[in-house]
Amino acid sequence: MDPFPRQQRLADLRHKLAALTTEVVKTEEELTTLEADGQLNLGVPPAAAVQIPRTPAEKISLFLDLFGTRRSVYPKRWENHKAGKCGYSPACNNDSFANRQSGICRKPKVKCSECCHQSFPPLDERAVESHLRGEQTLGVYAIGTDDTGRFLAADFDGEGWRDDVLAYREAAERVGLTVAIERSRSGNGAHGWIFFTKPVPAAMARKLGTILVAKASALRPALGLGAYDRLFPNQDTLAVGGFGNLIALPLAKAPRQNGNTLFVDARMMAFEDQWSYLAGLPRLSGQFH
Repeated sequence: MDPFPRQQRLADLRHKLAALTTEVVKTEEELTTLEADGQLNLGVPPAAAVQIPRTPAEKISLFLDLFGTRRSVYPKRWENHKAGKCGYSPACNNDSFANRQSGICRKPKVKCSECCHQSFPPLDERAVESHLRGEQTLGVYAIGTDDTGRFLAADFDGEGWRDDVLAYREAAERVGLTVAIERSRSGNGAHGWIFFTKPVPAAMARKLGTILVAKASALRPALGLGAYDRLFPNQDTLAVGGFGNLIALPLAKAPRQNGNTLFVDARMMAFEDQWSYLAGLPRLSGQFH
């Protein structure tokens, strides 16, 4: 066996490790600066007595409080079995066969963000209930019209996704943060969620995510730079008339019955009581200028 390819690979790995070490030092300094400036408080507030939601209304209220960043519009999952395609698009009261025939709804020729017949239903209690009951499958736009968000989420899939998301969680734990791991719809990936006590600037949430990804890459070099593109929100500001990137909401009924879209522990085993787990999650307190 030719020894040179192996030597080259070792040299490449050493170079990558050195670069990651430098990046982590840099991001550690940024984290310290953010705390010193009062822009970010990593100290989790003392937990109040946890009120476990028991009624459907209480569960829906908790769900909206955690995930409901943009409430004026939400994406809904669609499937075209004939074409073998699926995706998400903004839910709209004018999205019907009759309206497409009459020309009121002209997608995909006219983008929803540019349509003059927009009639978006809100992400409210009724919408969430329909999602949890399996009547429709929803996502959420990760950035609001005021450029803030209620959560920071990171998406991990592909080979090694389990180790990737656990490295991300460990990186967060080392600075005192809690990452809630949700197994994705397909079962072949995961989302790592961090929740805030109140909406925070998307730019700040993204900076925190970048820091955590850099620290996770140091723990697991195979994580790769592509993880930087998996953050939600993935933009600092929302374009006028735009929606921003979306992430599928957890606890969707059909995949939930297969053990997916559920929150899991380090062994990727679902917590027995999802609502108790969500209610007890510490949330990050952000203090911003």
